[in-house]
Amino acid sequence: MGETKGEVKKEPFYKGIFFQIVVAIILGTVVGYLWPSVGNALQPVGEGFIKLIKMIIAPLIFGVVVVGIAKVGNIKTVGRIGGKTLLYFEVVTTFALIIGVVVANMMNPGSTMNVDPSTLSTATVEEKTNGSDLPSEGEFFLNMIPDSAVGAFANNSMLQVLLISCLFGIALVHIGGRTSEVLLDVLEKVNNVLFKIMSYIIKLTALATFSAMAFAVSQYGIGTLASFGKLFVAMTVACFLFILVLAVIVRITIGLSLWKIIVYIKEEILLAFATGSTEAVMPQLIDKFEQAGCNKAVVGLVVPTGYSFNLDGASIYLSIALVFLAQATGVDLSLGEQLLMLGILLLTSKGMAGIPGSAFVALSATAAAMGSIPVAAVALMLAPDRFMGNYRTTVNIIGYAVATFIISSWEKLLDKEQARAMLEGELVYEPKNVEIEENFDEVTTSSKTVS
Repeated sequence: MGETKGEVKKEPFYKGIFFQIVVAIILGTVVGYLWPSVGNALQPVGEGFIKLIKMIIAPLIFGVVVVGIAKVGNIKTVGRIGGKTLLYFEVVTTFALIIGVVVANMMNPGSTMNVDPSTLSTATVEEKTNGSDLPSEGEFFLNMIPDSAVGAFANNSMLQVLLISCLFGIALVHIGGRTSEVLLDVLEKVNNVLFKIMSYIIKLTALATFSAMAFAVSQYGIGTLASFGKLFVAMTVACFLFILVLAVIVRITIGLSLWKIIVYIKEEILLAFATGSTEAVMPQLIDKFEQAGCNKAVVGLVVPTGYSFNLDGASIYLSIALVFLAQATGVDLSLGEQLLMLGILLLTSKGMAGIPGSAFVALSATAAAMGSIPVAAVALMLAPDRFMGNYRTTVNIIGYAVATFIISSWEKLLDKEQARAMLEGELVYEPKNVEIEENFDEVTTSSKTVS
């Protein structure tokens, strides 16, 4: 893909990554269904792809956030962006929870299951979560502070890396002068190197998608889709309604089309859907949002924060799953109990980041806090969870996109003309594919200046 001064250069559709991902999903599904042993054997390929991307996420987030804050140059503006971001996330995820509960009550996906809770065991859920519990509020905030700066990067802890990045960026603004200029220049060049590495990894996208789908289908089977059919239909309806709400918000607040935003990030949505991982597309989303006119500082703050606080898809899933479990086990939840459930979910859904089997931990914690839904019933979600994860990641990605455009617009840090041109196809997204060698002399010169 490329762009030449107003001209849109299009490549054959079969060379596009979107087409390759679609084909990979179809082939992966077929292979996983017909040859389960082959699908199981392909698991390391998909997991290896995700690990390759996770490998560069922490340093990339650090570079993007620091450069963004330094270029804004106003600490009050950065603080205001952070405050508005958290407020927006809280409001939108509350909408997601409410939509999930309403749809589950209307469609009754678990009403015909008639499961006896005494026949279920919590052992499999404990194995899935490694015995993890949701942290208390105090523990959650303490966990945001790393034991060491190196540890935050080594553990790939998103919130900890974000905290270090914000402090570094703010300090860089306060120091100013030549020191700030040199460090900022070096960080921008490091970012270029990381995006270059990313361009290498992205070449494996189709292969990783094929492997991930083949493994998922071979592991859980098409039969799972049939036995939990009503649950999947309910989740589909809830996600569709929530996306409609987002479409209205986008149109009213910034006058853009959500459909065109979705088309713009369709490759990332499909990749996240196939792999079940939102982290697999974080670097690409950051690059795409910046090229679509969103300010670097907004992108750097909103996207990583969203991975912990703006879990729209997960919120829909949790609310539907709990009502489903109550229906499946014959528990009749009153209006008051459902309102209590929503209140508890507002807390438990925010503490999921970085916890093994986070969805099961949140479900178990909420069921235990309510007392009316048997905790053992959470084991029912083990079978459909992998497929429900595809829903979660898809909606989460769309949620990150909407949040980034809206917060950028609120702060008057969105180039709407560039955004419209990119979304309309007048400009073509070009993945960062920087030729590092061209800047070698410049880097050397900067290094000598620092010395």
